[in-house]
Amino acid sequence: MSTLTAIDLEKHFSFLRNADQEIKKQLLNHAQIKEIPAGASICWEGDTCTQLALVLAGAVRVYKVGESGREITLYRIEEDESCILTASCILSQTRFPAFAVTESPVRAVLIPASILREWVKRYEVWRDYVFELMSKRLATVIATVEEVAFRRVDARIAEFVANLAEENQEVKITHQEIAFELGTAREVVSRILKDFERENLIALSRGSIVIQNKPALLEKARLL
Repeated sequence: MSTLTAIDLEKHFSFLRNADQEIKKQLLNHAQIKEIPAGASICWEGDTCTQLALVLAGAVRVYKVGESGREITLYRIEEDESCILTASCILSQTRFPAFAVTESPVRAVLIPASILREWVKRYEVWRDYVFELMSKRLATVIATVEEVAFRRVDARIAEFVANLAEENQEVKITHQEIAFELGTAREVVSRILKDFERENLIALSRGSIVIQNKPALLEKARLL
């Protein structure tokens, strides 16, 4: 991996800063850099996980698809992060339980599955990294489940839209994309957004939303 140095890796992944030189040397020897274009499907449900990606730049969306075809975002993997589902599948040698797609061009360091399993067994620094990854992502996924199961859809949409941008800023996003994010139907999103527009909280146009009253949207999210 001649185009990346140990110092470069330490800038992105702080857990390597205190690692032994031998660990850094092995990472540089076994890993490879991969450039992936935006919109690429990189994992399908049921895939065998053959590599763990440490993301250097870009963003990956990890999501589930229901029998009806409805999607819900589980989490995103962004710069200096990695995928807990991939790590879990590699260590347990099970199939990938979701889908993953790049939302922007991604540059990542890829570690072969067999090498990762060996490193987790041999090196405490790698065990600590994987366990920390699990704890952080588990909290995110639990929060998503709680949102879907226990919170009203209109409150979730109000909060999501309010956090898209500042007041009077236009955001390029479709009703279907919001539905994918929140795990609901496009028709439900459209109906609720129309209600918000009638209340002068937002202004709708094709493929975009203008936030007109962000404090009121956040208050609606809190009260509903």
